[in-house]
Amino acid sequence: MEYDFLIIGGGIAGISCAARLAGRGTILVLEAEDALAHHASGRSAALYEPRYGLAPVVALSLASGTYFHETKDVLAPRGMMIVGKAEERAAFEADATSMDLSPVSFDAAQAIVPILNPETVAHVAVADHAWDIDTDLLLQGFAREARTAGAQILTKAPVTAIARDGAGWRVTSAKGDFTARILINASGPWADVVAGMAGVNPLGFTPLRRSMARIPAPGGHDVSRWPMIFGAGETWYSKPDAGALIVSPAEEEPSVPHDAFADDMVLAEGLARYEEMVTEPVTRLLANWAGLRTFAPDRVPVIGFDANVPGFFWLAGQGGYGFQSAPAASQLAADLLTGTPSEIDRDIITSLRPGRFS
Repeated sequence: MEYDFLIIGGGIAGISCAARLAGRGTILVLEAEDALAHHASGRSAALYEPRYGLAPVVALSLASGTYFHETKDVLAPRGMMIVGKAEERAAFEADATSMDLSPVSFDAAQAIVPILNPETVAHVAVADHAWDIDTDLLLQGFAREARTAGAQILTKAPVTAIARDGAGWRVTSAKGDFTARILINASGPWADVVAGMAGVNPLGFTPLRRSMARIPAPGGHDVSRWPMIFGAGETWYSKPDAGALIVSPAEEEPSVPHDAFADDMVLAEGLARYEEMVTEPVTRLLANWAGLRTFAPDRVPVIGFDANVPGFFWLAGQGGYGFQSAPAASQLAADLLTGTPSEIDRDIITSLRPGRFS
């Protein structure tokens, strides 16, 4: 059987694209790992803050709002706060302006997060337009939609070879050989690797490691209603998670594609930056992990057909914005793949095209 669309990668990008293509052709998704969303998608901070990122990312995130707010139980109120030291005023103001947060007094901020340190926190801004994303519910919803329409999703199916097969493609995997008319590269950190296997010039994607630590609720506080907190300039962030708190040093360490793990020294430095702004010390870690946030050279996602190789479609470089932009990004991808007019602004579509690197 020849498929119309073969998607390499079972993260949020690949699975949402499969759902959006449902009913428009035959679809196969190949995921190398034992389960979907094992790598970057499975290690997301899971926040929908549509004003977070560069202009094309913001456009996709805002366009995803209707889907998020109309899909039951996918979003839950979280809110957002930025804190800065006296000398971080410029970075603080830039963040607050770009993400539309409103300055508040320290007392007002401490009423929300009691552990803020009055000796170090000089600037605070807050907003309520940020929500937790139930990433598993979102991913499984897309997977169910795809399967219901006949899409085949195979796990434990790493791709080992890709070759042209007439006007289409032949893909060799651990689950067998498959042919398809169009090949969709949604392989996250491995996007350039997959392209090379297909004889397509890489675009220069860089996977960047980001580490995370889960710590007990500081001082025994109920953190469930605390907002996500960013240090000015995104030098660290924290977020409630299942009765505990996750804290990240927000590092961007260039890496090779691999199953990432946290760097102990980087975690310690990030936790120290967090501790400087609060009154409760970190006494132990409950867990730690890391993920790879993969960016194109201009840090804008790449969505579109390759400029030089027919039938090869890029859906990559979502960075840290994959979940919050997925509903609109996947719809745009499906529209471009099927020649359907898109509701996304034409200038935004142009800014996402892989041909910009030619």
